[in-house]
Amino acid sequence: MLRCPLASLRNRLALAAGAAALALSAPLAASEAAAEAESAATLPPLGLMGTIPIYWGESGGFAELLAGEADLHWVRASLERDYRLVPLDYLSPEALAGQKFLLLAQPRGLTADENVALDAWVRAGGHLLLFADPQMTGESRFALGDRRRPQDVALLSPILAHWGLELRFDPAQDADWQMREFAGTPLPTRLSGTFASAVGTSKCTLMADDLVAQCGLGSGFALILADAALLDLADPAPESGAALATLLERAFGDQAGQGGIGRADVVASDNITENQEYDRNSGSLVNGLESISSPP
Repeated sequence: MLRCPLASLRNRLALAAGAAALALSAPLAASEAAAEAESAATLPPLGLMGTIPIYWGESGGFAELLAGEADLHWVRASLERDYRLVPLDYLSPEALAGQKFLLLAQPRGLTADENVALDAWVRAGGHLLLFADPQMTGESRFALGDRRRPQDVALLSPILAHWGLELRFDPAQDADWQMREFAGTPLPTRLSGTFASAVGTSKCTLMADDLVAQCGLGSGFALILADAALLDLADPAPESGAALATLLERAFGDQAGQGGIGRADVVASDNITENQEYDRNSGSLVNGLESISSPP
């Protein structure tokens, strides 16, 4: 069978054009990836830890993560517009050193050493946004008792008590969505808790019907919310995005906290150590036998 020379020429030209397109697209893709990485590197870092699967999504294991089958969390995309996320799994002075900001989303119960490190980091100038929910309501694909499930009850009494706060919960409250106004923005809540402050010892101001505590601690600041429903992975309330933006601005923005506390500088490890030693010398927050201990 004879081949048409013109058809053969067309095939060769098409192959050559395809190869040229691939050769041009490869450096273009690499250039775009490099530009994205460079852009992300200029964003302020935000330490992130908690049982709510903001960073990795809700996945059954690494196989799902590698296959891209995990249920991604909408909050991650929202955070990455303004911050370079730094996932943490343990709060040590070394892990916190160099961080300006920290978001704890329904964290597991902290160890005594973690409580000491967190308190010292905040007092050295760190800014913290903490979600501590006494009764999680968000849906999860994992059953009760599964370690991959967000922790159903906040176990943070030691550090909260050290900051002069008590987390309370009313089981008789309405189980439907409720709106609490904070800084002119409605915060969607569901089976939320409230804070009570210790008279004479708390450095915190309670707001939004005691749902929110704003705490000036040493050179730093903590914004604490007694609910985490706005971080629900499945079916979040329509107001959740705007509420999160308001909380981030109040915790980490240029005028964060009461009295216009300025934007935090990077917290150096020696500052954390100095604050930790000061607490040890003052007889508070020393170890599991004194003011702060790991929860049962």
